[in-house]
Amino acid sequence: MTGFTRVRLQTSEPSEGADSRTQALPSWIRAEASGVGLALRVQPGARRCALLGPYGGRLKVAVQAPPADGRANEALLRYLADCLDVRPGALRLIAGAASRDKRVWVECDPSEAARMAQRLMAAID
Repeated sequence: MTGFTRVRLQTSEPSEGADSRTQALPSWIRAEASGVGLALRVQPGARRCALLGPYGGRLKVAVQAPPADGRANEALLRYLADCLDVRPGALRLIAGAASRDKRVWVECDPSEAARMAQRLMAAID
């Protein structure tokens, strides 16, 4: 078999015995010691609030509020709290207040990262 390379293919779906601790997280979510970080790309002034899907290592989110006086940031945090079923006070904007690229911190148990990723992926339009 000269000239051939053997390649082992891996399925993208987790095996039946896998639990949330062994599943790979998307690149836009990170579990750390005191919570979960989300890397987002925000589209303010949209027709409706929606999760649009992965966007270059971030999760793209559309919000209705215009990008003025922090209204889009407030709408983003309210919308994410609703999607994740967490209290709004558990979310904090930690980077990107005046940018479309944002980092949001969710104060929670880091083991919740896989559940959060599943909820957000299921809500993508």
